[in-house]
Amino acid sequence: MSAQEDDTQIQGVRDLREAISDVVEASKLPPKQRNSNIKPTVQRLASLSYDQGLLPDDLGQLINLVTTPNFLDQASLGSIVRNLYPATTVSDEPIVTVVGAFGHGKLKPSLAIQGALLKWLIMIHHAIENQKLLSRAYSVLFNLLDTAAIRKPLCHLLALITRRRHVRPYRIQSLLAVSRQTGNDPAVTGLLRVFKDYYPEIIVGEATRARALAFQHPDQQWRERLDQIQRAHAARNTSRSERPLNSFRVARNRASGKSSALIPEVHTSNATENSITLEEIENVDGFVDNLERIELPNQLIAVLGDPLLQKLLLLKPHAEAHQRAGSWLASYGQDLLSGDSGVDLSGGLELLRTFVTNTKTFPPVFLTFFSEYLKIWDGRDRRDSVLVILSHVPLLEYRGLYDGILRPLETAILDNTVDSQLQLLGFYTALIQRWTVFLASLDQKSEQAAAILTDLVTHVGDLCLTLAQTSPTTSTHSRILDFYEQVAFLASETKLLAQTRIMIPPSPLVYILNFALSPANVSRLCAILSKYKEGFQKAMETARSDYTPEYINEFNGFLMDICNCIWRSRAFNHHDLNSHGCLVPEPVVASLTSYVNGLNMGSSLPALFTLSYSPTLSLSAIAYFRELEDEELGRDTGELRTRHAGPVTRSSLAALASSGGLKMGWDDYRLGVLAYLEQKGLAGVAQLMYNTMTNVMKRRSSMMPADSSAAPTPAARP
Repeated sequence: MSAQEDDTQIQGVRDLREAISDVVEASKLPPKQRNSNIKPTVQRLASLSYDQGLLPDDLGQLINLVTTPNFLDQASLGSIVRNLYPATTVSDEPIVTVVGAFGHGKLKPSLAIQGALLKWLIMIHHAIENQKLLSRAYSVLFNLLDTAAIRKPLCHLLALITRRRHVRPYRIQSLLAVSRQTGNDPAVTGLLRVFKDYYPEIIVGEATRARALAFQHPDQQWRERLDQIQRAHAARNTSRSERPLNSFRVARNRASGKSSALIPEVHTSNATENSITLEEIENVDGFVDNLERIELPNQLIAVLGDPLLQKLLLLKPHAEAHQRAGSWLASYGQDLLSGDSGVDLSGGLELLRTFVTNTKTFPPVFLTFFSEYLKIWDGRDRRDSVLVILSHVPLLEYRGLYDGILRPLETAILDNTVDSQLQLLGFYTALIQRWTVFLASLDQKSEQAAAILTDLVTHVGDLCLTLAQTSPTTSTHSRILDFYEQVAFLASETKLLAQTRIMIPPSPLVYILNFALSPANVSRLCAILSKYKEGFQKAMETARSDYTPEYINEFNGFLMDICNCIWRSRAFNHHDLNSHGCLVPEPVVASLTSYVNGLNMGSSLPALFTLSYSPTLSLSAIAYFRELEDEELGRDTGELRTRHAGPVTRSSLAALASSGGLKMGWDDYRLGVLAYLEQKGLAGVAQLMYNTMTNVMKRRSSMMPADSSAAPTPAARP
């Protein structure tokens, strides 16, 4: 938050508290004794409360004001109650004060204000900090049902907080009596139906057959404004985390839009006296203790929007539940494709997203739905939701999956922009990750997994090549490496390797990433190739015929070329075994060599890509050497008389030692740079050198002199 915004917020709080103070002082005096008209101040207070909400202390002051005797007129009190927007969750004290204000007596507020306060409790019910508080006051509230002026909102509030423990024979008798006395008041009938849901075998007769009030939110716009105020307050106060959703209670008033009407809430009417309904569960202990006794709700499609029901069906699978949910989705899809204007698409997609992310399942009917929906989708509306949902697609035969889902998805999303390509790549990365988790959980080998993954990785490889050329940025390269880190994990884990084939990246892509300008990305590439090498070595021990010599040699070429650049001072060499010269044609190499020689810089073209000269690694190399020199100077031995000007080479080290500089061998220097890179979080380069160069392996383990011209150890020999 900027300083200007902070000052504005502080001033708003001051103005609000000043208005509250003025109203409270005015409430103590009869209208004729006041110096000014209080109504403009009440209007200003209502406006400020609407704009920024009320902090707990301010809310408490106003609750005390409207619940105790005072000289304010009813219109002013009603305006204050209608604008009690709590900026945070509501604590116990205001709720107790409000409940204590209900009833008859000279010290009680008017019945109109009591009705407004009941309506307020209904609207802020989801924001009450202690959800058990109203439950404890159930008897007090229930005993007020004979007051006709507040009966309607009172029945609504009781319907919200009623649980099985509240439904007692004497209350049933009392409620039936009130129903008869009021001529089957719709509000009372609605509350009776809530009671009947818990004990349908007890409450019978004509009472519940009368017209019942549908307990809907009293003021949806008020609720939306409250949500906006609380979100804004939470954003301004980042140190205070938002109250997490209690996923061990049935979800009520899930959303303010049409989606809340699209998917029914959990409602159980077939319970017995010995059973437990989901509506009665209050916490995780109650859920676990009663797991075997919980009855399924009436409409199982509620599983799409209720986390608690999702947990129940995960722990107690129910074939009928998934079948009924599937039938509903099929009908929903038909309505959508037929252009039914009453279908709320955005709300439906959000509920499907919640369902797949919470349950980690993707029912077959989702495939049917999306294979049709993607044909009419514009590629922009709720794109994030669509991609998240489809990233949970199960491991299916590739051609059918591509024709039915992936190709329509790409057609809709791709619009010749880099952003659309990156979003698609992120989707494929998430999809590969979920398939990896699925394969790791299998006890037996999947016969189709290898072919499916090979086709998908090959397809995504073309997308990565396109991105690497159209958007050669560090961020894009990082997203590409995200994908291949997932693929490399498949190649390096023994259990997963038995399920799949090793799928190497396209050769041009490897060299594009190798010559990238980000040390972190170069390190990640080297780490990925190290994992591939481990996978090839494991695979060739058991299944030598699975990979052709050409395929092995292509991968070995990556290792040889990168080692030639970084370690062996032979960049773009075409004559070593398996080397590809980084795919740079020999005539181009000759031209570059001639150009570098003409610069008279004392170094050849191949040496310009080593640790000391590399555009991505040279800074780390010289920083390592500078630290060694600083340490030597710190010892104050007087032996270090000359510092290296850089870059470090084999010949410059020899000359430095003879002129009073730091004495260090060429191999010790390079191994030290690798260790320095590891310390700085760039372990991939060292990992590839250790796993690939035979002499580096030996040197690292024994610290004995070795011939640095030794060839890299191949991944596997066909």
